[in-house]
Amino acid sequence: MIELKNVTKRYDSLTAVDDVSFSVKKGECFALLGPNGAGKTTIVKMLLDFTRPTSGSLSLNGIPSTQAQCRTSIGYLAENHHIPSSLSGWDYLRRCAELLDMSRSDATDQCRRIVQLIGMQGREATKVGTYSKGMIQRFGLGAALMGNPTLLILDEPTSGLDPIGIRETRQLLESLKGQGITIFLNSHLLSEVEKICDTAAIINRGKLLVKDAISAIVKDGDTLEDLFVRVVKG
Repeated sequence: MIELKNVTKRYDSLTAVDDVSFSVKKGECFALLGPNGAGKTTIVKMLLDFTRPTSGSLSLNGIPSTQAQCRTSIGYLAENHHIPSSLSGWDYLRRCAELLDMSRSDATDQCRRIVQLIGMQGREATKVGTYSKGMIQRFGLGAALMGNPTLLILDEPTSGLDPIGIRETRQLLESLKGQGITIFLNSHLLSEVEKICDTAAIINRGKLLVKDAISAIVKDGDTLEDLFVRVVKG
């Protein structure tokens, strides 16, 4: 589903990603972990062709990330998701549906389904300018689900959510995983990652340090957080 081969990204004298290789299988829930500035978001930007690698290659569904065709079945949520404050949540979802060339009836059906999935019934007609960051994040996740993608790329999907919202988002991702959707996420909430993800990779200063099944790398009474701190601190 996703493959990186010897990917390096340099910005002048800064090497943001340094010879990174890994793959994500179809139907897998995968977490890319690392401290701030480790290179996680740079990898996401390269997968989405927002920026291109200095060397190496990335592919999705066997198609190079530089080809638009590979993104036809991807849903994406940015960490700092923005929605124009003059729109309602419903307006925003409808506009996303229009970009996907859905019929009016299909767009309405999907918007209704997504509003329920993200737990925003009763607030969908309210202007976004009155929403909390967590509510905006929920509608951002809803937009990522528009069009029934087979791959979700989520950059800090629980950012700004309260504990109830975090649990509900985890339950939604577990449900999507159960439907066979591949999930690639960045997150600092390691306890949540440990509950939902099959596999994790840890990078620091652009270098891949660990990549394996969570059941293989977290054992003997450890937690994913324990492993993360130990690996990153060296």
